[in-house]
Amino acid sequence: MAQEKILMKGNEALAAAAVRAGCRFYFGYPITPQTEVAAYMSKVMPKIGGTFLQAESEIAAINMLYGASAAGARCMTSSSSPGISLKGEGVSYMAGADLPGVIVNVQRGGPGLGTIQPSQSDYWQATRAMGHGDSRHLVFAPSSVQEMADLVYLAFDKADEYRMPVLILADGLLGQMMEPVVLPPEKTELPAKPWATAGHGHARPHNIANSLYLQADKLENVLKERYERYEKIERTEQRYEGVLLDDAEYVVVAFGAAARIARSAVMAAREQGIAAGLLRPITLWPFPQEAVKKAAEHARSFLSVEFNMGQMVEDVRLHAEGAVPVEFFGRAGGVIPTPEEVLGAICDQAAGRPVKPGLGVAQSSEGQLIIDPKESV
Repeated sequence: MAQEKILMKGNEALAAAAVRAGCRFYFGYPITPQTEVAAYMSKVMPKIGGTFLQAESEIAAINMLYGASAAGARCMTSSSSPGISLKGEGVSYMAGADLPGVIVNVQRGGPGLGTIQPSQSDYWQATRAMGHGDSRHLVFAPSSVQEMADLVYLAFDKADEYRMPVLILADGLLGQMMEPVVLPPEKTELPAKPWATAGHGHARPHNIANSLYLQADKLENVLKERYERYEKIERTEQRYEGVLLDDAEYVVVAFGAAARIARSAVMAAREQGIAAGLLRPITLWPFPQEAVKKAAEHARSFLSVEFNMGQMVEDVRLHAEGAVPVEFFGRAGGVIPTPEEVLGAICDQAAGRPVKPGLGVAQSSEGQLIIDPKESV
């Protein structure tokens, strides 16, 4: 029997899947373009015995997440780029106390208040500096409304499995668009958490959630153990999608909403006889480095397509390890590139021309794409 498909907005699909994953505590604060997540939770949580709390600030919300997680609850917070920056300290505290939790960033353009338009300019923040100190956390990058639901559902399990914060890095385009989605089933059993705080009067150890170690060697030992866990995650949790990669000479790497546009450009390039392929990272950390290395064995070049000024391109270059050239094409500030623009950048690569970031397409006065067939194969 086919599962029912529901037409849903990305933000609402994510929230609905979180509830089905067992999330019963949500703490948030309104900010475009993720406010529908909070709005959905405000309606649903009281009906299922859960807790919705609009915090007085993003800083308050992440610290509420810390407290609920320490008590053993499945909990979530969400925001958009400036609000996520404010949550950074709390994320570091959660990482330092080995507390699971799901954090959603529906990105907008930055820095500062920037724009409310979709962007991918928080890649560095998500993968490098969500908080101070030596820590990492899983980062999932959905590229459809279905994945908005599926990946947040998975994120709760992985947060509990590894006792770490997990980030969903979406963007305003995915948050606001509507697509048919099959919601995941209701979780009927959640994992035991013997490490959680329980207060007095419980027949289990008196646990404390803490990230403070006054003795340097003690903190060092904790960090060593934690990094052994991170190494396991890097070995086992790399996720990606490959499209026409097996014989691809020109490999486009794109995540999230940018991958939807890149996919169309890759298909158009194939129609013109260019052996293009798409590598779509689903985890941004751990980055799918093995897939990049494998593709580099037969590729002539890579093209990183992003809604920013060039961030993920550094990871592609790092893991291509100098085997092939890696170029960048992006639009920033909330400007969304067209498939024709990305196709133009692929054709530039195939013709041996340098790619112009954000300007990789020649256009006539009518604005039509001009590609010389002799230069595109």
